[in-house]
Amino acid sequence: MLRLLTFSTLYPHAGRPNHGVFVENRLRQLLASGEAASLVVAPVPWFPSTAPRFGEWAAHARAPQSEQRHGIDVLHPRYPVIPKAGMSLAPWLLYRAMLPVFARLLPGAGIQAIDAHYLYPDGVAAVWLGRRFGLPVVATARGTDVNFLPRYALPRRMIRRAMADAAALVAVSAALKEAMVALGAPDEKVTVLRNGVDTRLFCPPADRATLRARLGIAGPSLLSVGHLIERKGHHLVIEAAAQLPGVRLAIVGEGPERGALLALIDRLGVRDRVRLVGAVPHAEMPSWYGAADVLVLASSREGWANVLLEAMACGTPVVATNIWGNPEVVRAPEAGRIVERSAGSIAQGCAALLASPPDRAATRAYAEGFSWDETTRGQLALFGRVTGAAG
Repeated sequence: MLRLLTFSTLYPHAGRPNHGVFVENRLRQLLASGEAASLVVAPVPWFPSTAPRFGEWAAHARAPQSEQRHGIDVLHPRYPVIPKAGMSLAPWLLYRAMLPVFARLLPGAGIQAIDAHYLYPDGVAAVWLGRRFGLPVVATARGTDVNFLPRYALPRRMIRRAMADAAALVAVSAALKEAMVALGAPDEKVTVLRNGVDTRLFCPPADRATLRARLGIAGPSLLSVGHLIERKGHHLVIEAAAQLPGVRLAIVGEGPERGALLALIDRLGVRDRVRLVGAVPHAEMPSWYGAADVLVLASSREGWANVLLEAMACGTPVVATNIWGNPEVVRAPEAGRIVERSAGSIAQGCAALLASPPDRAATRAYAEGFSWDETTRGQLALFGRVTGAAG
């Protein structure tokens, strides 16, 4: 059996249960194969207060030192973070904080490789830790670590060095692999392992009419899901909804843009049709997906947007912006539509789907083609090669 150490600051914890849930989901599927085991080290920024007024910083402070999630042991050691100005120091600060943690954990644990997620700062620090403790590192790129952070000179240099020194690299979409190769990663070193969807959790509702009534959804309805930050494009979806008389919009998520989005809703006069639901536990998301008529993703950057497949698995087609990764997910009429990133284009795409929706059973069937099985097989083969345990 493969014995891994999964390392990422993008991992859920009791204080932020939806944070990095895509990393947890991929790991859960890998461990469910029965051919791998992993200890999770998911560092969180140190912060002295759990007072709600401190927002996300306080949420990190509420993370336990250790917990068990879905039967997986997870450690949350603290590391120092210098907001904004400390971007270039982040990998070194993370590395230094994790040295004593790894020194305590690794002896006798039989760990064969480090499974690192997000190239910066996590992947950079993981490669340094791997070198220090004699472990190969498989680093997974997730999106912003390739399509945004390399715009900065020092992070770009460290990302390129980490890609060169890692034993293997994973991209969650073909477009992301192309970007990694453009940054200098050898083509043969990058394996594309897309995220899948749990079709048992995400499935069509048994009684959609009752579900919609319970959630207060009536008439044509749109759903937008994600952290309330500018790059998720919720403001564009609100503007698009304003162009669609009688159409309602629910936005699921929380974040720093909440006030600005409420102001936009008032300015456009759509408070009676647009509501901010707030954060929803991951396990409750199938209800929201299943109740909506269209899921809208207006992001400016993504690696592989899990919300698209989750919505489709619940029978709901999507309208998604034409950015990296999305055209790889939305490839057939029953899946939905790809549109340009503007309120007008989003409104047109939504109007077209609402006027002529695909059969929800066909949308579900399309999503079933994206199960986790292929990704899990790919992970086992990759880690097997890296550790010499293949075959």
